[in-house]
Amino acid sequence: MVTVKSEAEIELMKKAGKILAETLELIEENIKPGVTTKALDKLVFDYIKKNNAHPSFKGYLGYPASICASVNEVIVHGIPDKRKLNEGDIIGIDIGVCLAGYHADAARTYGVGEISKEAQRLIYVTKESFFKGIEKAREGARLGDISSEIQKFVEESGYSVVRDLVGHGIGSSLHEEPDVPNFGLPGKGLRLQAGMTLAVEPMVNVGTYEMEVLDDDWTCVTADRKLSAHYENTIVVTKDGCEIITMC
Repeated sequence: MVTVKSEAEIELMKKAGKILAETLELIEENIKPGVTTKALDKLVFDYIKKNNAHPSFKGYLGYPASICASVNEVIVHGIPDKRKLNEGDIIGIDIGVCLAGYHADAARTYGVGEISKEAQRLIYVTKESFFKGIEKAREGARLGDISSEIQKFVEESGYSVVRDLVGHGIGSSLHEEPDVPNFGLPGKGLRLQAGMTLAVEPMVNVGTYEMEVLDDDWTCVTADRKLSAHYENTIVVTKDGCEIITMC
C-alpha cells in the first residue's frame, strides 16, 4: 500500500535526511586513492551512530555493512571490503539513515583522483537525469512522468538505464510501495499525492542495461562489465513540486 505521510512523519524523515546529507559530505572528503571501502564503511557507521541514528542497510535482509560501495562496473550493492581504491576508479556510495523509526536513502557516484572524460560525463548524466525526472514530480502527476524523463535524458545522452532495479517508496520501512522505475511512459502509473515520499535513483550504464548478480547474492554488475553510475535522493511530493530531503 502506498502511504501519504503526515507532517510529523515527514519532519522525522527530514532529520534523517540531514544526517545522511552530512554523511555524504564526509564520504566525499575521504574518497581518494589507497582508501579501502571497508574504511569508508566504518566512517559512515561511526558518524551515523554519533548522531543517535542507525544505518538503515546494516542487517537489512542480512546485508553486512552500513554502505553499498559499488566500484566501476558494479551498479549497486557492492559490499565493502579491504580493496583499495585506485586512481581513475569511480565509486557509487549508497547510504540509508534511520532516525526514530523513519528512513532516508541517498546515493552519489564519485571519481577517485583524476578520472577519464567518459567517466566524468557518465556521472554528470546520471545526476542530471535525476533532476530531469523530479521536475515532473508534483501532486496530480503520474509516476511514469518521472520515469520517462529519466529514460529520455539518459538514452539521448547515449547511455542505458538499468531495468532490473528501481527506486522505491520510503518511510517507516526502507523499501515501501510504489516501485519507481527509471524508464516508462508519461501519463502512466500511480497518480502522485502531496505527502508521498519516494527514493528516486537512476542507475545508468555506459553499455547495455543488462546486469548480473555475483555469487555473494548482493553485488550487481553490468553484463558487459562497462562502467555504471548511481545517483539518488529521497523526495517529498508537494502540491506544486517536490522537496529533496537528502541534500544540504
